[in-house]
Amino acid sequence: MPIIFDEPSHTFDEYLLIPGYTGPDCIPSNVTLQTPVVRYNKKAGEKCPLVMNIPMTSAVMQSVSDDKLAVALAKEGGISFIFGSQTIENQAAMVARVKAYKAGFVTSDTNIKPAQTIVELVDAIDKTGHSTVAVTEDGSANGKLLGIITDRDFRISHCPDGALVKDYMTPLSKLVMAKDGITLEQANDIIWKEKVNQLPVVDSDGNLLYLIFRKDAASHQEHPLELLDSQKRYIVGAGINTRDYMERVPALISAGVDVMTLDSSEGFTEWQRRALQDIHAKWPQAKIGAGNVVDADGFNFLADSGADFVKIGIGGGSICITREQKGIGRGQATATIEVAKARDAYYEKTGIYIPICSDGGIVYDHHVTLALAMGADFVMLGRYFARFDESPTNKLIVNGNYVKEYWGEGSNRARNWQRYDLGGKKGMAFEEGVDSYVPYAGSLHDNVTLTVSKVIHAMCNCGVTNIPDLQKNAKITLVSAASLREGGAHDVIVKNTVKAN
Repeated sequence: MPIIFDEPSHTFDEYLLIPGYTGPDCIPSNVTLQTPVVRYNKKAGEKCPLVMNIPMTSAVMQSVSDDKLAVALAKEGGISFIFGSQTIENQAAMVARVKAYKAGFVTSDTNIKPAQTIVELVDAIDKTGHSTVAVTEDGSANGKLLGIITDRDFRISHCPDGALVKDYMTPLSKLVMAKDGITLEQANDIIWKEKVNQLPVVDSDGNLLYLIFRKDAASHQEHPLELLDSQKRYIVGAGINTRDYMERVPALISAGVDVMTLDSSEGFTEWQRRALQDIHAKWPQAKIGAGNVVDADGFNFLADSGADFVKIGIGGGSICITREQKGIGRGQATATIEVAKARDAYYEKTGIYIPICSDGGIVYDHHVTLALAMGADFVMLGRYFARFDESPTNKLIVNGNYVKEYWGEGSNRARNWQRYDLGGKKGMAFEEGVDSYVPYAGSLHDNVTLTVSKVIHAMCNCGVTNIPDLQKNAKITLVSAASLREGGAHDVIVKNTVKAN
């Protein structure tokens, strides 16, 4: 006889939070949304080696997570997992661009010798897209600094044939510079005091180490929660599959990736176990999430296999049709609750805390708070991020409304057969995702700020100021169909029919 669950599985929309006592210190400014991302020995007093400032990650999808969105989300304190259904070279290049985009202390990627020509300079600028060029003795990123030249220092149409960089650059004697060891705060003070756009940082021998840009200083002030590594570079993740991981992982590590996840519609498989063990044996410092699972058995399997975090959810995504096609899945709320209990039991048994990620099934902002209250350490969102300016898809007008394209990894458009790989021959047997549109919603910053604000205020209503306390003290109730209707505007004629998500 099969195992048959007596209770139906539930979605987030079937639950509400019950308010708790809101004390005098439980105000929005006191709330922290910091959350662990990867496993650590919590009982031994270890600190989690990777922590997010907001509990939000973007899905491993072609229509969601590229380098542009990764930068935007890292600015807000979350992590984007750059899609893996592309060549290894292209994915690694996206990761590298995120790591190079903003570091506070930026390694110069456009460099030239003083005796090179302006034509060669223009070629270098065109190649990298960066118009601030370090002039070094050997033309390298860390050579002896001799000057700086930008595209504002010359007009190619007014330069004689054979014009040299040294005749147009700002020489070393006129540069404002800083010595190695300066803090970012001190560097920013110099930039504003001296009214310069960039500040070179050199070592005791005059070799260039970094460039610090005015725009990066301003960005840091506008994004106080930005998520940076020890070198002040943005944190970025990447998706991998169970086929080419031995080639893909080293390329991503070389590019600077901080965390990876096995991207699959179903993670309770031998293929994920082998991938986790192979990767950790070869690269023990690599951080690898796994999934997706929907019950305790799936979590324990991946935890024992070495997963650094576990993703929850099968068939709950807005573009996913796995449940229709195969009859496989579970209501996202029920899955999150059961896996969270398994995570807690695993922690009590081993002392190892393995974060869990609720992936899919989130339609409204309050669903994020519910997922956290039910035990998730963070959530993964696809449709949510696909709506923004920073997502990689086209913005179109359909029936008079602005929309953005959004397609599933299991659709014929994505053809990401590796995500649905069951160890057989290569290729897709049938679709498990659709090609669609989502309403255009503007900038990521504005929308994430609003969502985070709703989560924070809901936590205050629950009487807590951090996610662990929310998981421990939240009161959650199932609601009836009538309660769902009662929960929105009803029995009135609403003037403004535009709803914020």
